[in-house]
Amino acid sequence: MFRKSTEQSRQSRAATETMTSGGAFSILGADVVITGNIAASADLHIDGRIDGDITCAALVQGEGGVIVGAVTADSARLAGKVRGSISAGTLVIIKTAHIEGDVHYDQLTIEQGAQVDGRFCQRAAAPVAAPKAAKADGGVLDRNTLDRGMMMLEDAPKA
Repeated sequence: MFRKSTEQSRQSRAATETMTSGGAFSILGADVVITGNIAASADLHIDGRIDGDITCAALVQGEGGVIVGAVTADSARLAGKVRGSISAGTLVIIKTAHIEGDVHYDQLTIEQGAQVDGRFCQRAAAPVAAPKAAKADGGVLDRNTLDRGMMMLEDAPKA
């Protein structure tokens, strides 16, 4: 009899510690309707309806959640309806999700059964600079100088 209560209490404490260990965590319940943009440094859990853009660190959307607007987050787990563009570093789309809009991501997971009406586009990684060759005098040759040198060698008379 007491074991079940103690176990539930321990699980509740663990869930609370998990939510608050990384900082603030805000929950918008199923009865909440917000019209306007949300910008939060906190992680958000949304079960209600948001008519506006959302920018946050991490977003978790419940199955009953509705978002009409753009979503920008470092990570997002979407299980409800979204009508708008999504940009997330790590994106998980749960099978109950219905998304209408373009999806931009670094890492993507989609469960079988999820509905997405839009385009997928992996976000571009930062371009990597080409290595430069060192000159004998310690300076650095750029690509144009190397190309000109190669052309001069090709045009030189053959011995």
